[in-house]
Amino acid sequence: MSTAPQTSHALYTPEQKARRDATAWTLVQGILAPVQFLVFLVSLWLVIRCLMTGQGEALALGSVVIKTLVLYTIMITGCIWEKVVFDKYLFAEAFFWEDVFSMLVLALHTAYLLAWWTGRLTAEEQLWLAVAAYVT
Repeated sequence: MSTAPQTSHALYTPEQKARRDATAWTLVQGILAPVQFLVFLVSLWLVIRCLMTGQGEALALGSVVIKTLVLYTIMITGCIWEKVVFDKYLFAEAFFWEDVFSMLVLALHTAYLLAWWTGRLTAEEQLWLAVAAYVT
């Protein structure tokens, strides 16, 4: 049996936990997270259905736009929450890697919006770009 001391790194200091519990942004994030997940599931289903059957193209493409807008909303409000709790808008130690991967996800969703807006990719290519963003 190992006798090495156990070290644990708490996600929040007592001060950060107090700020987290006191801010309305915690509730906003708590509401937006399941909403975003539901929008994601609906959009994913529409995108997959369209790629498999060719049906509902406009609905699938539009659902990705809505999903992206919801993602932007949760990211912006999340940055505000992170600033209140950790005094940094992004890349606070406790959420550093989550924020790093979120930037990749945002980049792919933004690429989708540009492709959708400009029409530089076909509808099928746009949907595959959305799949890449969703998988990430």
